[in-house]
Amino acid sequence: MSTVKEPLHPLKTARSLWLGVLLCALVGGVCFLGGRWSAGQSGTTQIDAVVLQNQLTEIRELATVTYAYTNMAQFENSNDFYGVKIPFTTKSFILTYDGTIKAGVDLEAAEVFISGDTVTVTLPEAEILSHEIDEDSVEVFDEKTSIFNPFTVEDFTAFQADQKAAMEERALSSGLLEEARAKAVSGVEQLLSAALPESCTLEIQ
Repeated sequence: MSTVKEPLHPLKTARSLWLGVLLCALVGGVCFLGGRWSAGQSGTTQIDAVVLQNQLTEIRELATVTYAYTNMAQFENSNDFYGVKIPFTTKSFILTYDGTIKAGVDLEAAEVFISGDTVTVTLPEAEILSHEIDEDSVEVFDEKTSIFNPFTVEDFTAFQADQKAAMEERALSSGLLEEARAKAVSGVEQLLSAALPESCTLEIQ
């Protein structure tokens, strides 16, 4: 006995086709939007890291420590012959001056990493950023010279370099770099804590 197939109803066929097209479109749309959202999330993380790193450079001056000092030093030099000073060749002077040493952390070299809700900032080591002598404050006392051993530019240049090194050593021994790093950490915490959402955790290394 043969089976008679029912003829396909045109309305049912059209409805099935439309449902298929609609389902495909829905699946494609979800995939497309999901890809765009994922790409957008990745881009946002990258932009935020760059923005935060740029903000760090804005507080570079605020994250420095200034060490101001007044120094008095004596210079003396004479010609010698096999370790014996030659008479009438001694030259000397006493010098006083004011100087300023600035130490801090180069925030342009700081690195920002974002992982989920955690923002990690890695700071470089603190260092001396500048050392300036106030030329207007320089005074020379008790200057003695010799026609056999006159002053030269090299005398003053070498003396100034030696004194700068000595004053920097004194500043470092007083904890200048430790103070500079602590100030940098505090400045970064204040800046980024105000810029980050409350859900974020800030870590400074």
